[in-house]
Order: sequence, then structure tokens, then C-alpha cells
Amino acid sequence: MHTIKFEIVTPERVVLKEEILQVTLPTKMGEITVLPNHIPLVSSLMPGVIHIKKKDGTDEVMAISGGFLEVLKDKVVILADTAERAEELDETRLTSARQRAAELKDKARRGEKVDFAEVNAAIERELARSKAVKRWRKLKNIE
Repeated sequence: MHTIKFEIVTPERVVLKEEILQVTLPTKMGEITVLPNHIPLVSSLMPGVIHIKKKDGTDEVMAISGGFLEVLKDKVVILADTAERAEELDETRLTSARQRAAELKDKARRGEKVDFAEVNAAIERELARSKAVKRWRKLKNIE
């Protein structure tokens, strides 16, 4: 069984570093899956969900808020702005963050001074987190 050395790094820490079977992630050109012996690649990542298939047969689901991907012959490195494991995301915190993003959006609609890039980034980040939690729950058969 062929594996890939895999690493996700944020400015704060190394989130994950291990050998995996494959990883699916959101690039600017669409979602891709990287398998062993993938061609070299460098790409920007969009906010979204990373789905990792591990050597032991388990799956890991993470939310990222963007970053960069580098695929080498035997290694995949993700430099992410943020990366969070789906099982570690607090749904109460997600709900309040979603509400804050909606409030910023409403302010913008009313013509109040709002940083549109901040609003967009907040909404994309919360959508990625929500999708990650939903996908993780589906994988674990949690309702």
C-alpha cells in the first residue's frame, strides 16, 4: 500500500503530520484528490473541507480558511491560514460566529461602513466549518 507524507501547518502550529493514503481538498480551480505518486503541483486553497484517508482506514475531516498546497513526489504540504479538526469544532461557537457574520452582512446591506473583505472571509470560514462538521457527522453516523 502506497502512502504520502502529509503535513498541515498554520502560523500557530503543525496541525497534522503523518503518512496517509489520500487527501481531498478545495483549490481555486475546484476540489482535487491527491493520491500517491501525484504529479508535482502548487495551488492556492479556498476555504472549505479537507478529507483525509489515513493508513489505518480511518478518515479525518478538517475545515480550512484558505492557504497554499504543495505536492511533491512523495509529500504533500498545506500551509493554511487556519485548520481545525471537525470533531474539535464547538457547534455553539459555530452558531454564534455564524450570527456575527450575518450581522456584518446586514450592516453592509444597510449601508453602514463595513470591511467587505472581512465579511466575506468570516462567511466563508463559517461555511467551511459547518460543512466540515456535517461531513464528519455523516462519516461517523452521528445525527
